[in-house]
Amino acid sequence: MELELNKINTFYGLSHILFDVSLNVEKGEVVVLLGRNGAGKTTTMISIMGINPPKSGSVNYRGKDITGVASYKVARLGVGFVPEDRRIFPDLTVHANLDVGRRVSKDRPTKWTLDRIYQLFPLLEKFAQRRGGTLSGGEQQMLTIARTLMGDPDFLLLDEPSEGLAPIIVKSLGDFINVIKKEGMTVLLSEQNSKFALKHADRAYIVDNGAIKYQGSISELEQNEEVKKRYLAV
Repeated sequence: MELELNKINTFYGLSHILFDVSLNVEKGEVVVLLGRNGAGKTTTMISIMGINPPKSGSVNYRGKDITGVASYKVARLGVGFVPEDRRIFPDLTVHANLDVGRRVSKDRPTKWTLDRIYQLFPLLEKFAQRRGGTLSGGEQQMLTIARTLMGDPDFLLLDEPSEGLAPIIVKSLGDFINVIKKEGMTVLLSEQNSKFALKHADRAYIVDNGAIKYQGSISELEQNEEVKKRYLAV
């Protein structure tokens, strides 16, 4: 088991946001966390990363309890986080943004090099000397993903990656997910865009009002019209 959440409860101040959320992700899977805006998807992600740790329950990565572990330590364990708000460095060039994310390890060779990133995202090579803040929203999303990959993760958390993007960029994002899936990378994806997510995921969880309301395979969910209508407005 790569990732396992056991009945986590997360708060913002006194506000109880996640209620006994449990989920698991096997090695090499792409699992999607679906739900409407404000359902608890992003809170789940930042609970995993230790940015806002749960007050109860546990987060386990590869059998190790990482509940409340500092986010930079979680990243060093091999978990890459692509946040919804992107958080690029707007005054740095694309090349410099990627260089900031670079992980140098004596223990193992780095899978993700600049050449490989530029092969996967050719637009970033074209704009290598542009400042990050001058890129479009879709280009910034590519840069955020690429910078995270430069940290050489084994497990990727993608928080609402398709939000607000043009259809052609969403297609490129789907192609990227297919590539890393073929290479055996494990992904937990949070999305409102169920059509996009169901095309690329193996299994799905639905979160609503901070609680898991459904879990199952993609084929099972696609056949469950009642669940889709109730929670996904499909």
